[in-house]
Amino acid sequence: MKNLFFASLILFAFSTVAKAQQLKSPEGKFVMEFSLQNDGTPTYNLKYKNKEVVKTSKLGLELKDDKKSLLNDFTIADTKTSTFDETWKPVWGEVDHIRNHYNELAVTLNQKGTDRQIVIRFRLFDDGLGFRYEFPAQKNLTYFIIKEERSQFAMTGDHTAFWIPGDYDTQEYDYTKSKLSEIRGLSEKAYTANVSQKSFSPTGVQTSLMLKTNDGIYINLHEAALIDYSCMHLNLDDKNLIFESWLTPDAKGDKGHMQAPNHSPWRTIIVSDDAREILSSKMTYNLNDPSKIEETSWIKPVKYVGVWWEMITGKSSWSYTNDYPTVQLGVTDFAKAKPNGTHGANNANVKKYIDFAAANGFDAVLVEGWNEGWEDWFGHSKDYVFDFLTPYPDFDVKGLHEYAKSKGVKIIMHHETSGSVRNYERHMDAAYKFMNDNGYNAVKSGYVGDILPRGENHYSQWIVNHYQYAIEKAADYKIMVNAHEAVRPTGIARTYPNLIGNEAARGTEYQAFGGSKPNHVTVLPFTRLIGGPMDYTPGIFEMDISKMNPENKSHVNSTLANQLALYVTMYSPLQMAADTPENYNRFPDAFQFIKDVAVDWSESKYIEAEPGDFITVARKAKGTNNWFVGNVNGETPRTSNIDFSFLEKGKKYTATIYADAKDAHYKTNPQAYTIKKIAVTNKSKLSQFSAPGGGYAISIIETK
Repeated sequence: MKNLFFASLILFAFSTVAKAQQLKSPEGKFVMEFSLQNDGTPTYNLKYKNKEVVKTSKLGLELKDDKKSLLNDFTIADTKTSTFDETWKPVWGEVDHIRNHYNELAVTLNQKGTDRQIVIRFRLFDDGLGFRYEFPAQKNLTYFIIKEERSQFAMTGDHTAFWIPGDYDTQEYDYTKSKLSEIRGLSEKAYTANVSQKSFSPTGVQTSLMLKTNDGIYINLHEAALIDYSCMHLNLDDKNLIFESWLTPDAKGDKGHMQAPNHSPWRTIIVSDDAREILSSKMTYNLNDPSKIEETSWIKPVKYVGVWWEMITGKSSWSYTNDYPTVQLGVTDFAKAKPNGTHGANNANVKKYIDFAAANGFDAVLVEGWNEGWEDWFGHSKDYVFDFLTPYPDFDVKGLHEYAKSKGVKIIMHHETSGSVRNYERHMDAAYKFMNDNGYNAVKSGYVGDILPRGENHYSQWIVNHYQYAIEKAADYKIMVNAHEAVRPTGIARTYPNLIGNEAARGTEYQAFGGSKPNHVTVLPFTRLIGGPMDYTPGIFEMDISKMNPENKSHVNSTLANQLALYVTMYSPLQMAADTPENYNRFPDAFQFIKDVAVDWSESKYIEAEPGDFITVARKAKGTNNWFVGNVNGETPRTSNIDFSFLEKGKKYTATIYADAKDAHYKTNPQAYTIKKIAVTNKSKLSQFSAPGGGYAISIIETK
C-alpha cells in the first residue's frame, strides 16, 4: 500500500490578477479552476478532456440569524496542494481492492469584516471531482445555523437527465428521462399527487442525478460521506441551467446546526465519455474514511429468502390479529384476541422457509411480522411504537432459532420503527442484545410513515444522525444492518461495512403496488447504486400477482431472465431470492442460477452500458475462477454482443446461458426463457437476444 503526501506540488497555475488556481487530475484528464469574483465570491469550473463540463459556479453558505453569510467578501489566505495514492481492500465489494488516487487543493479563505475563516477542499480524481466546506475552530464562527447551502453546478447545455422529484421523505419513484428544460413541466403532476413535501421547488430533483450531454459526455452529481448534515437535493434554475444545492430542513425549517470544527459532506461530480466508467467509479467510497471497525470477520455477504413477498402481495399479513378493540394503551390481550388466519410469521411457515433455505444453500431467512404491534399499527394508530422484544404467540423465538441453527441457517431480524426514532433509540440496546442472545446477526430496519416527533423529515440532519447512530450501535453488538426507508447511501459503508444494504429507492415491492417501468433496473445502477448497494430484492418468477392474491391485479414488469440478471447487475452483498418457495419449485432449472450466483466478487467488468437502455456486467466470484454475467434490457429489444476476453488465458469453461426466448416480453410472455450450455474460452464471443424488459444471465464455471 502506498500513502504519499507531497506538499506544495506544482499542480496549479497561479494568477495574481484573477486569483485563479488550477488543479489537474493524476492522469491529466480533468482540470479544475478555482477563483474569486470581484466581490470575493468563491467559484470553480471543471473541464474534462479539454471540454467544459461545469461552467463557472458559485460556492458558499447562507446563514440564519446572521448579519453576514459565508457567500462573498472573501480573500485567499492560503493554498495547499498535495497528492495521495493508496490501495485499500474492502470487506466486501465488486472488487477485492480499490485504488484511491487524487490531487488535492485546499483553499483557506478569510472573510472581510467578520474575521471568519473557511476552507474549501477539492480532490480531483481520474473519474471526477469532490469538494467540501471545512470550518476550523475559531472565535467568530463556533455555533451557526445553515439557512441554505449555495453550491452550484452550472451545466453547459440542455442535457438529458434521469431524475426523480425532490422529496424530503422518499426516493421511491420511477425515474423520468427528459431534457433539463422539461423538468418543471413534467414534475408538476408529481408535486400535485405524490411528493410528500409540497413546499419543495417544482424543479427540485434528488441525487444521485445522471446526465448526458448532446456530445456524449456522462455526468453524475451526488454527495459522499453524509454525516451530521442534511441530505442534499438539487434545485434547477431552468432558465440558466444551473443546479444549486437544496438541503433538507428540520421541523423548524433549519437546514443544519453546526459547531466548528466541522465540515460538510463532499459534493461529487463523476464524468466520463464512457457510461461504463460511471458504473465502475469508486470515487464516492474513496471520499469516505477507512473502516472504523477493526475486526470485521463477523461481517459476511448474505444470500437469503424470507417471509416477505407473500405479505407484500397481500397473500398473508404482518399482523397476528385483526381484533383491534383488544388494544389498550398499546398492549394487546392475545388471550382474548382471535388469530386472523393469515399471519405469515407463524412457526410452521417459518420452518418451511428454513427448510427451503437449507436445502438450496441459502444463508438466512428474513421474517417480518414476528413481533407485537402490527395489529395496532395497521388498525387505528399510525403512532404505535414497537418494543422489538415481544413475539406474537405463534412465533417461538428460541425454538425457531434452534431449528434454524440445526439446519445451518440464520434468521434475519426485522425492526419496523414506524418512524418513531426516539422510541427506537430508547430500545436499541435491549433490541440488539435480544438479537445477540437469540442468534440473530443481521437486522432489516424500516422507517415507514411520518417521522415522530411530527414535523421532522426522513432526510434532515437530526434523522440522518439517527441512521448513523443505529449503524454504529449495531457495530458494537456485531450486527449487520439493512436499512429501509432511510436516507440514500453516500459511501458510508466503507467506514462502517456492517451497513451491508439499504433500500432508499423504488425496489421490487412496487411491482406488487402497480409496477415499475420495465427499464427501471437499467437506471438504478447509474443513480441509486452510486452511493452503495441496494437491497432490491430480485428473483420474482411469477409476474401475475393475482395468482398470489386474486385481489391484487399488479404485474411485475420484467421477464424471468431479467430477474436472474439482477443478481449480477444490481450489485449488493445482500441478495434476496424474494419469491416464494412454491414459485421457485415450478422453475427449478432457472432457479439453479440463483442458487449458483455469488454475492461477493474479486473483479467486475462493465461490458456495455447505456442509462435507461441496457447494462451488461461480468463479475468474478471471490476465491474462485468462476464468473457470472448479467444483462438487463430496457423497452427496446436488442442483440447484445460480448466477448469473453475477461476469462483467464489457457483455461476452459462451461457457460450456462439463461436467456429470453424469442417470443419473450415483460408484459405478454415474461416466463418464456431458454437454457443452454456451451464451452467457452477467453477467445469466445456471444451474440444474445434480450427481449423488452428482459435480459440474460450466464454462469461460467471453470472446467477442471
